[in-house]
Amino acid sequence: MTKRVIPVVDLSQFTKGDAAARETFVAELGKAFHEIGFVGVTGHGIPEKLINDFYKASNAFFALSTPIKEQYEIAGMAGQRGYTSFGKEHAKQSEVADLKEFFQIGQEVPADDPRKAQYPDNVHVDEIPDFTKLGLQLYRAFEKAGGELLKAIAIHLELPEDYFEAHIEKGNSILRAIHYPPITKEPESAIRAEQHEDINLITLLVGASAGGLQLLNKDEEWLPIMPEENEIVINVGDMLQRLTNNYLKSTTHRVVNPPREQWHLPRLSIPFFLHPKSEMDLSALPKCITAENPLHYEPITAGEYLDERLREIGLKK
Repeated sequence: MTKRVIPVVDLSQFTKGDAAARETFVAELGKAFHEIGFVGVTGHGIPEKLINDFYKASNAFFALSTPIKEQYEIAGMAGQRGYTSFGKEHAKQSEVADLKEFFQIGQEVPADDPRKAQYPDNVHVDEIPDFTKLGLQLYRAFEKAGGELLKAIAIHLELPEDYFEAHIEKGNSILRAIHYPPITKEPESAIRAEQHEDINLITLLVGASAGGLQLLNKDEEWLPIMPEENEIVINVGDMLQRLTNNYLKSTTHRVVNPPREQWHLPRLSIPFFLHPKSEMDLSALPKCITAENPLHYEPITAGEYLDERLREIGLKK
């Protein structure tokens, strides 16, 4: 039995448990996010059938020919909606593109919503009519689970339980289906996804179709993350790290290439990047600034920070 690298918590303890169960959950989640920045979550309430159906639809999309997929790549969108072709994105410290292509689904608001101008329409794929529809259902399920996790984090940070609620309602979150195609020749120093940290508040990831995800621990060792059945992997993003002045840890992670005998196997992974609204102030919380932990960051809004990072990773010019 492989030793677990990240702890596991049961979200239903928080959503359905009594006061003692909730308190235990908050302590365990806070400890995991403070010490390692990653945690496995069961009892998250995201239907297994919905995950499986979206996986099938995603696989069907990536199996389409390149010219067809490229019809769904929207110029000027910085990859925030629709398809992004192979080799466009790279980690901020790397010049070499990651070995992946992806499709993104974003927030939808009614036509008369004041935020409508900020949220472009999602891209619908004629060849797979259910793809975006299923993606939006999964998006809502992730939003709900992510909101509960942030309530627990707010309590851990001694903030009001609903601290994040107004910030993430109709927030700029992204559901991304990532396809790492089979590796057909010796890669030029690239790996499937070079080491990086996520931009957002938290990321929720449903089990990938193959291994390869690794995190960098505080001893500078790369350790494999292998979620169990029906477990989602959650990690802290840079926005939450900034807000907590490095108290909660945005851990470096990567997706390594499989052993050569498995090069022929593609990998599909579905992360949900939970973002707040663009105007959220990410200035460090006063209680997270102490003599032992002085202020590390200049004030910035979530929108400004996202814009800066999209440029660094090559999606925005």
